Amino acid sequence: MARKSAELPKLFVLDTNVLLHDPTSLFQFEEHDVYLPMVTVEELDNNKKGVTEVARNARQVSRFLDEIISRAKKSDISGGIPLAREHDKTPSGTLFLQTLNGSAIPNSLAGDKADNQILGVALELKRAHTTRAVILVSKDINMRIKARALGVDAEDYFNDKVLEDTDLLYTGTRELPSDFWESHGKDMQSWQEHGRTLYRVKGPLVSGFLLNEFVYQDHDSKPFYAVVKERDGQTAVLQTIRDYASHRNNTWGIVAANREQNFALNLLMDSDLDFITLLGQAGTGKTLLTLAAGLMQTLEHKTYSEIIMTRVTVPVGEDIGFLPGTEEEKMTPWMGALEDNLDVLNKSDDEAGDWGRAATRDLIRSRIKIKSLNFMRGRTFLNKYLIIDEAQNLTPKQMKTLITRAGPGTKVVCLGNIAQIDTPYLTEGSSGLTYVVDRFKGWRHSGHVTLQRGERSRLADYAAEVL
Repeated sequence: MARKSAELPKLFVLDTNVLLHDPTSLFQFEEHDVYLPMVTVEELDNNKKGVTEVARNARQVSRFLDEIISRAKKSDISGGIPLAREHDKTPSGTLFLQTLNGSAIPNSLAGDKADNQILGVALELKRAHTTRAVILVSKDINMRIKARALGVDAEDYFNDKVLEDTDLLYTGTRELPSDFWESHGKDMQSWQEHGRTLYRVKGPLVSGFLLNEFVYQDHDSKPFYAVVKERDGQTAVLQTIRDYASHRNNTWGIVAANREQNFALNLLMDSDLDFITLLGQAGTGKTLLTLAAGLMQTLEHKTYSEIIMTRVTVPVGEDIGFLPGTEEEKMTPWMGALEDNLDVLNKSDDEAGDWGRAATRDLIRSRIKIKSLNFMRGRTFLNKYLIIDEAQNLTPKQMKTLITRAGPGTKVVCLGNIAQIDTPYLTEGSSGLTYVVDRFKGWRHSGHVTLQRGERSRLADYAAEVL
């Protein structure tokens, strides 16, 4: 980002939580300068032990700082060290480390608290640099409030955000205008393949289509539902979808209750798609549809050898402490959604009777494995149907760690609701789920649908709307 010659680079004071959240944040301020108070380095040292994501990030920041300082001479440290990394041609600023005492902590703040010491450093810098903008960067809302109250500019760390406005997040569906066929179907070709009708359409609207995006028209007496199979410039091939709302196409006894569920089942039952993301509020059927499709393809079609289900163990209320037992037994309290949905799927066969349902449940149990995210690093899954539940609580880095576990023949399905994030420092715009939805859109072997309508009960639907 070019700046006018008269403008001086800004001076960003980094809070420790920014570095712990994104170790590469040191290099994300372009041509502007970065200032690290000494208490920040001390807090990094206090957080470096352990196997948590925070501990790993603390160690990575320390390695970055060691690399930067080792390039500099002793005389350069007090005058600032260039932040440019090797082979990096983008503009970069200078790193300043606090080398002298001098922080004006107001009497109203406790002097022994690390946050207040960082605020004091920011105040001192603002007094010393009257011609430059001094900005405190923190993920802590209260820290930013205190800074602004003291007259110091403060900002959140936004570089990790995929989208500023989650209303712009890809939904996987697109409604065609009423005049679409008149304007785009003049030289249209149509043909049949494997019981589906395909249409080759051409026009300016087509250039915005993405592969595996669903297009529809609902205003006619017979609705039109299709998926984009090919696109080249202003030409696209649309393929009609399988109707999973029909009982003859039921998936383990489940039929689609609405349009988006129909789209979701078309993605989940397509063995050519390796990565699926489903977003939606509670009660839209994400877990039920995913499990039904997984059981159908594991037990009936034999496409996958087993279903593996995992989720982030973030408690909604008070933590219940350490749990006894094996990995699967420890994860059981977090898998209430799995139990509830298995009950629904097991009751869908009324003709089997109690003995038949019990046998089916035992069979299902033998093919579903519950795994903890803590033990995923280094593993490879072959021919598995991997379900990642509550994926909105994952960081982009954790999401990458999980998805790269997929070996040949494995399908990964991520489920979540970005309006229900329980993890500190993650927002709707920076969640790992938002990240993968945006990065995978349009890839030939991935698909996404945002489920709109709740199907639990009128009470649940009304509560989700008004509460």
